[in-house]
Amino acid sequence: MEEIFSVIGAGGWGTTLALVMCRKGYKVKLWTRTENQCKDIKEKKMNEKYLPGVYIPPELEVSHNLQEVVKYSRLIVMAVPSHGFRTIISRAKEFISKDTILVSATKGIETDTLLRMSEVLQEEMGPGHNPNIAVISGPNHAEEVSREIPSATVVASKRRSTAEFVQETFMCPYFRVYTNPDMVGVELGGALKNIIALASGASDGLGFGDNTKAALMTRGLTEISRLGIEMGANPLTFAGLAGVGDLIVTCTSRHSRNRKAGMLLGEGYGLEQVMEQMQMAVEGVKTTKAACKLAEKYGIEMPITRQLYDVLFQGKSPHQGVSELMLRGKKHEMEEIANQGVSGW
Repeated sequence: MEEIFSVIGAGGWGTTLALVMCRKGYKVKLWTRTENQCKDIKEKKMNEKYLPGVYIPPELEVSHNLQEVVKYSRLIVMAVPSHGFRTIISRAKEFISKDTILVSATKGIETDTLLRMSEVLQEEMGPGHNPNIAVISGPNHAEEVSREIPSATVVASKRRSTAEFVQETFMCPYFRVYTNPDMVGVELGGALKNIIALASGASDGLGFGDNTKAALMTRGLTEISRLGIEMGANPLTFAGLAGVGDLIVTCTSRHSRNRKAGMLLGEGYGLEQVMEQMQMAVEGVKTTKAACKLAEKYGIEMPITRQLYDVLFQGKSPHQGVSELMLRGKKHEMEEIANQGVSGW
């Protein structure tokens, strides 16, 4: 029997990952959230809302029937927003074999439980499935990967053979895939950089310059690393594609939803107005709330994240948030080094 590879979620990234596998000759099924979306993609041979202009071949099977898509699949990619992630996998799990490899392509944190998406998969699927769970993350805008523009990404799993199977599945001339055993770091890098992208977008919306953005990105990476290390991540992961790589592209690209949403905030729009204009999931908004809870839980200082939280949910103006960041008490650039008594003076 021919192996089946499936993607749950027909947004831009889910559709793109399905296309990567389909172009490599795999039998691929793509699940859409609504019947109308399924019909529209089939008729237009294109995911017009998320990937306008990108042809979808007839070999890529598009369906609204979740059981039909996941049953007998060798590998299933979860590419749905974090707020719907648990609901969808709980619906699908009864049709999924214990040997099926599950790959999370969602860059977010579950707000209520503060779990990473791989942890949600583990909870729903049970402990026996853990070795068959992987995550994929990196500086990968769907608009570019779908058009075969050279890109690179990272796959992480607790089991090396799982990571290497996913690597082989997606590796192709325009999509280079690396492996990493650090699931915590890869997932947190992908989720938390959306917070800094919102802040960077707000900086652009306020009319600030490159100096401001460089400072936000650099100090933002410090916050990401600080929390990640406390949660068990390898600090080297944040210097790689899933860390600084993803941070750069999300904070600077015209394709970035989080940067665009941040720009609207900087231009004076409230959160409700921003979400109405975006009409797509902006993971950084919910992740900001989750990251503040995690910072409190682990006793970590995340000043950029905290100021963004106040702008998003407490009515603080972006100008005031920037002013308070700039006027914080004097600090060493590398607090951890200073606290260890390592000094060049």
